Amino acid sequence: MSEDLNAAAAMLNEKLDGGFDGVAKFVITGEGAIMVDQSGARVGDEEAEVTLTADAETFKDMMSGELNPTSAFMTGKLSVDGDMGKAMALGSALG
Repeated sequence: MSEDLNAAAAMLNEKLDGGFDGVAKFVITGEGAIMVDQSGARVGDEEAEVTLTADAETFKDMMSGELNPTSAFMTGKLSVDGDMGKAMALGSALG
């Protein structure tokens, strides 16, 4: 497991403040995947209702608040596969 992925999962846990009602997967290109569910975020690569894919820079910008997840999607920096409603709920949960 990558230390970067563990740090990314920790960032997600800070932003989520109590988990997410669903199962989502963040795929960070070239790094790996992070699962997000009711228990919070953790490194893993399992089935999910929605999969969000971005490069490491885009992910960091979304976590820091420099980039809005909706803007990232609209500009092609973030791709979404699966339940768009869950993606929108996760984006709202991240602020």
